[in-house]
Amino acid sequence: MKSIVIGIHLHEEDVRPVTEAMKVGELWGSAFAVDDDRPLGDRDLLLEVAAIRARLLDRATFVAIRYGFAVRDAKELAEKTAGMTVRWRDVLVAHRDEVEMTLKVPAAAPPSRPNRKDFASGAEYLRALHASSNAVDIDAAFRDDVERTLVPLATRHRWIRDASSIELALLIRRSDVARVNAAGESLRNNHAKTPFLLSGPWPLEVFTDDHQ
Repeated sequence: MKSIVIGIHLHEEDVRPVTEAMKVGELWGSAFAVDDDRPLGDRDLLLEVAAIRARLLDRATFVAIRYGFAVRDAKELAEKTAGMTVRWRDVLVAHRDEVEMTLKVPAAAPPSRPNRKDFASGAEYLRALHASSNAVDIDAAFRDDVERTLVPLATRHRWIRDASSIELALLIRRSDVARVNAAGESLRNNHAKTPFLLSGPWPLEVFTDDHQ
């Protein structure tokens, strides 16, 4: 048997009886046991783990572990996360009553990807690729409205770019989740031509380094 690690939690009761709990220093890992021969990419398994993850978040905020991280027992989990538990504990204490939400928006006009053949060196190509990613932007009026309606509801926020879209990660008090969803509906009504996806609440992931 192997156990898929779902998240890291402040208290054992944040995990049990929803799923298996593994002691990790002063924290607790949530895990789901599966047979060794069951592929981690199995669709039914993905759905099972997603359902457990949602139930865990309903109980308390936790630090998300990327799907696919599996261990044999609590000892292996403790060994593999030894350098991170102190920071995770600080994060969980600081953001106990907060969750993450995300707003993803396609770029208004995605820049063309640089052609490797146009550059004499790999370094020049990588610089051009980086500049191309940073050039990604969204409709200015929509962004202004997001800054006016959504961002003030967050305790912290971060804009994240990739080659074709921009994502706004928000750290939200649990008590404000409904207000964020209402703001999202307002944005949808006011910017019908701008497609976006507002999703969450999610466990802590983007802001796991923010505990000041």
